[in-house]
Amino acid sequence: MSRGYMLSKRNKSKPNLVLSGERAFEILRRPIITEKASLASVNGQYVFQVAMDATKAEIKAAVEQLFSVDVKAVNTSIAKGKTKRFRGRLGQRSNIKKAYVSLAAGQQIDTGIGA
Repeated sequence: MSRGYMLSKRNKSKPNLVLSGERAFEILRRPIITEKASLASVNGQYVFQVAMDATKAEIKAAVEQLFSVDVKAVNTSIAKGKTKRFRGRLGQRSNIKKAYVSLAAGQQIDTGIGA
């Protein structure tokens, strides 16, 4: 298991991922705290910056494991890095991958934002 997880044998039609603790922390980099993210947290959605190679199943498993919540859905997007000038030379900011995590009704994560 090179990616740091193994498949659970509980449900063969839809296997659950069991991540190692280290891989779970590698997947979730940080919560994204913006006005848009705080408005989404009122509706049970939370936004995280995640590793570029993380899959939706891995993100779901990491959030469930680290925060002890039930994840309903995961949507991802990649924000391309901007081209910027520094001392007259062109540079490129890094691309980041965001995960919008929807939780089951009545559950929440304390990320320090929202209501």
